[in-house]
Amino acid sequence: MTTSRASAGDGISTYKGQERALRADRLGTGGLLLSVLAATAPLMVVAGVMPTTFAVMGIVGQPLLFVALGVILILFSVGYAEMSRHVHNAGAFYAYISRGLGGTAGASAALVALVAYNALQVGIYGIFGFEVSGLFATYADLDIAWWIPALAAVAAVGALGWLKIDVNAKVLGVLLVIEVALVVIFDIAAVADPAKEGLSLHAFNPDTLTGAGVGTALCFCIAAFLGFEQAPVYAEETSRPHVLVPRVMFLAVGGVAVFFALSSWALTVATGPSQIVGESQKQSAGLLFGLTESRLGGTFTDVLHVLFVTGMFAAMVSFHNVVARYAFAMGREGLLPRAFGRTTGSSGAPGTGSLLQTAVSAVIVIAFAVADDKPTGDPTEPVLHLFTWGGNIGALGVIVLMAAASFSVVVFFARRGAAGAQAWRLVTSAIAGIALLVIAGYTVKDFDVLVGAGPDSSLSWVLPGIIGAAVVVGLVQGLYLRSRSPEAHARIGLGNEAFQLDKAASS
Repeated sequence: MTTSRASAGDGISTYKGQERALRADRLGTGGLLLSVLAATAPLMVVAGVMPTTFAVMGIVGQPLLFVALGVILILFSVGYAEMSRHVHNAGAFYAYISRGLGGTAGASAALVALVAYNALQVGIYGIFGFEVSGLFATYADLDIAWWIPALAAVAAVGALGWLKIDVNAKVLGVLLVIEVALVVIFDIAAVADPAKEGLSLHAFNPDTLTGAGVGTALCFCIAAFLGFEQAPVYAEETSRPHVLVPRVMFLAVGGVAVFFALSSWALTVATGPSQIVGESQKQSAGLLFGLTESRLGGTFTDVLHVLFVTGMFAAMVSFHNVVARYAFAMGREGLLPRAFGRTTGSSGAPGTGSLLQTAVSAVIVIAFAVADDKPTGDPTEPVLHLFTWGGNIGALGVIVLMAAASFSVVVFFARRGAAGAQAWRLVTSAIAGIALLVIAGYTVKDFDVLVGAGPDSSLSWVLPGIIGAAVVVGLVQGLYLRSRSPEAHARIGLGNEAFQLDKAASS
C-alpha cells in the first residue's frame, strides 16, 4: 500500500471518479461560497448569539472579539487552504488529520466530525420549531407544539439532501442574500439613528476585554464562524478544487469577521455602549427586533422574523449536506458500512448518508418532544436544551477538529521535506492550533456557563464528554483496523484516490 500512496499523483484524479465519487463540476465559486456561508446563519447570530454573549458575559467589546477570532481563523486557513490543494476528499477534516497524524487519528477525527456536525444540525431544529410555533401563535392565533414544525423541517431538509448540490446552493443562496441584506439595512439604520452616546467606537477599545469572561465569550463568538471550514467538504464537487476551495475559505472568513464585527458594533450604537449589556439581559433574543421596530417599522420587523426562521432552515440544509458527505467519505473508506459510500441516481448526492442524518434528526427531535412536559410556547426543551446543548457540543467538536487539523498541516509538510518551502504556513498553522486549543480548554472549563447549567450540574461534564467519547471510540476503531485490516487502515483519508488506486491495481 505504501507504493500505492507514492504513485497517487501518476495520472489518477483524486477528485473525479465513478461509482465512489461525488459528481464533479457541480459548484463554482459562487455556489460553493453560498453553501458554506449559509451555515453561519447570519441573522440567527445577530439576533441570538450576540445578545446572549452581551447578556451572559457582560463584555461590551464583542466587535473586537470578532476581529480577533477573524485573525485566528485566517491564520488557521492559511495552512488549511494549502492542505486543500493536496487533498480532495469529502471527509475534509478527518482526511487532512489522517494524512498528517496517521490513520488512527483520522478515524477518531471522522467520528468526532460526524457527531459534532450532527449535534449542530439537530440542535437548530429546536429553535427553528420554537420560532415557527411562535409565528403561528402571533400571526395565525394558532397554538402548535414546537416539535411539529421541527419534524416537518426534518422531512424537507432530508428531501433537499437527495437533490443535486447545485440545486441546494441556489436555495441557500437566495435565503442568505436576503438575510444579509436585511441585517445590513439594520446596521445602516442604527448608524443613522444612534442612541444618545452617538457613533461611539468604545466597543473596539481593548479595555472592554478585561475580566474573567473573555475566554468564555470567545467560545460564544467562535460558534458564529462555524461553516467556513466546510469548503473542502465540497472539493470533489467543484471543477477546480485547488483554486476554488482556498479562495472561498478566505472570502468566507474575512467576510464573516467584518460582517459580524460591524453588526455587533451597530447593536452597541443603537442602544449605547453603556446600555448594551443591560438591554441584552432584559430583551434577550428580542433585542434586534425591538431595535428594528423603533427605527424601521413593524412591517420590516415582521419580515425579519420570517427571515430569522428561513435563515435557520438554510443552516440546517447546509449542515445536513456536510454530515451526509462525511458519512459518504467514511463509508467509502470502511469507517462506516459500505452502503454509505455510494452516490444516488442522477443527482450524484450521497443519499444513504442523507438518510442517516434525517433518521438521527427525527429520533432526537422525537426524544426531546417526549421529554417536554412544559406548556406550548415554553422555550425550555427546544431552545434551552436541544438548541443550546447541541450547538455547544457541536462547536466544541469543530474547535477540537480545527486544532488537530492545524497541527496535522505542520506534520504533513514536514514529513514530505517541504518545511522550508512552507515555513510561514507552518508557523501560522502552529499559532492557530495553539490558540484553538486554548479556546477549546475554555469551552470545556466553562461548559456550565455555555449551556446555562449550574457549576455543580452533571451537564458540565456529560455534554462535553460526548465529544470525548467520540474521540476515544474513534481511536479504538482506528487501532482495531490497524491490527485486523492494515490495508483498510492505510486507505483512511485517501478517499476517491484509494478507490482509483484499487481499480488501477485490479486492472
